[in-house]
Amino acid sequence: MGLLADDPPAPFALRRFQPLPSFSYGGADQHTGGAAERTFGAHVDQTNHSVVVAETVVVKWLTPPVPLPHPAPDLLRHLVEAGFKQTAPPYAALTRVDKKSELLLALVTGYLPDARDGWEWCVDLAESGSADFATDLGTLTADLHLALATFPANATTPEAPSSAAGRAASALEEALALTDGQDGAWLAAAATGMRQDLAPLDAPITTTTIRIHGDLHVGQILRWRDGYAVIDFDGNPTVADAEPYQPAARDVAQLTTSLEHVAQVAIKRRGLDPRAAARWAAEARTRLLAAYTAKLAAAGRPELLDESLIRPFEVEQECRELIYAARHLPRWRYAPMGVLRTWYPEDKDEM
Repeated sequence: MGLLADDPPAPFALRRFQPLPSFSYGGADQHTGGAAERTFGAHVDQTNHSVVVAETVVVKWLTPPVPLPHPAPDLLRHLVEAGFKQTAPPYAALTRVDKKSELLLALVTGYLPDARDGWEWCVDLAESGSADFATDLGTLTADLHLALATFPANATTPEAPSSAAGRAASALEEALALTDGQDGAWLAAAATGMRQDLAPLDAPITTTTIRIHGDLHVGQILRWRDGYAVIDFDGNPTVADAEPYQPAARDVAQLTTSLEHVAQVAIKRRGLDPRAAARWAAEARTRLLAAYTAKLAAAGRPELLDESLIRPFEVEQECRELIYAARHLPRWRYAPMGVLRTWYPEDKDEM
């Protein structure tokens, strides 16, 4: 952490968001039983390499480094300025000037004690049948969007309807092309209903757009000693050239579909009855949306959410989950397929 204490030497540069916490040990203590560095362990699924320092901060090394502009530094700085505190405290971004470009090397944030991500704590709650947490998630998401809605520049530029509709249609066609076997045959049969649910994107999108999180799912929601925190503002790694300013419904839809994925994980890994899982997911979704809209209304910003966009964005998200499974993680296909089979049952009495 010595590199972060002062201005680093060239070619490195440091973007500070707020002061680093103090450490109760010095460099000489590293080999005398003083606080040390550790990783999160092999059980944590992460693309980059994160190191916990002195149980106080987390240094996330981007592997490989990413050219700027990158969404995280600007978003983290803005959240600090907006007073949003329901995240791991952002401290700094370390960069390196490489020829004519600047590369983001690492992000330094606060360490949240006893933190577990939603693929752990939320699956536990699905198994237990408790959906009370969803009220807190809805409020947290609304608070995040209220803060991001003040992000400067282009904050009210609407997403072009042709762009939204074309993006969704392309996602469905790609999912159909990449999903094989019995799942592929079922998906082809369900495609008509899915296209009908995507149809609202053909109309002009007039709702206000904001700088969104871009990859908001339960895995980005930590439950820690003092509550909930949203993390990882790196954007969606599976969507190339995603617009940073989109309807808030985009984030909301990704979060609600992740609740459905939690239900599928609980079915597969915990043996939860599918009907009980579907009821839990529906109740959690209802509570999340109720708390979200209530918070926006209380803040005088109900126009931030166009509820008519949630279902088409949810359907598009499931298509993207199938694409991700086909390209990167085949064993994940069961989750989006399970959700889609819940939404488009062959026997309508199953609904």
